[in-house]
Amino acid sequence: MAEELLIDTVGAVRVLTLNRPDRLNALSPALLGALNEAFAALTGDDAVRAVLLTGAGRGFCAGADLLQGLAAASKPDLGAMIDAQYNPLVRKMRGCPKPIVCAVNGVAAGAGMNLALAGDVIIAAKSANFTQAFVRIGLLPDAGGTYFLPRLVGEGRARALAMLGETISAEQALEYGLVWRLFEDEAFATEALTLATNLAAKPAQSLAAMKRAFNASAGNGLDAQLDLERDLQRELGYSADFAEGVKAFLEKRPAVFTGKVG
Repeated sequence: MAEELLIDTVGAVRVLTLNRPDRLNALSPALLGALNEAFAALTGDDAVRAVLLTGAGRGFCAGADLLQGLAAASKPDLGAMIDAQYNPLVRKMRGCPKPIVCAVNGVAAGAGMNLALAGDVIIAAKSANFTQAFVRIGLLPDAGGTYFLPRLVGEGRARALAMLGETISAEQALEYGLVWRLFEDEAFATEALTLATNLAAKPAQSLAAMKRAFNASAGNGLDAQLDLERDLQRELGYSADFAEGVKAFLEKRPAVFTGKVG
């Protein structure tokens, strides 16, 4: 049986490829387990400085696999499934100190769409499409969908996307602010790896601090966020990367960041 999650390392980039192309990379229990393990292992791996998450074949991820788990019982406990696999995965992605590029190469539906939105930089092939498909089977968006959507596109669009369950194109996703940039299909894999490699060359502590600050901003008032910025900036000011950045600026040369704390 083929591995449901392919794990590769290219330079300082950890490449995670959802590998169930015959099912449009639908999320099986095994795939969810592998993703949780992969992201758990990333935090302490200093050799990896960026993550690229994408899908094999013609889809990024079609959401939960209805043929495994969901349809097996007449009244499955979906809350238990979410607690066991989906929520821990989203928390690991948002808490991961390394930048995550989610490269949507095709269909992104249901939890698959929301998995992409849990990343830091979301890009898409021009042929990609996005669907909050939950309403089609009598459910509501999970995997962080009701959190990410209104923050990215506004409450009105978020409610419409969830309640109507309509499929939107990559161009619409770009217009709505769901993705950062689109690339031609033929060059998509190369562009995605180039972007992740670019992030891997940036100061790791700086990027990790940005993630902490952005994660906290949704629940903070202005005073609390200003205090957090102060505290994080103080930490960064002691870092070797800050010293290198200033030195490189004064010497008019590109900085070479190591990611070391001090």
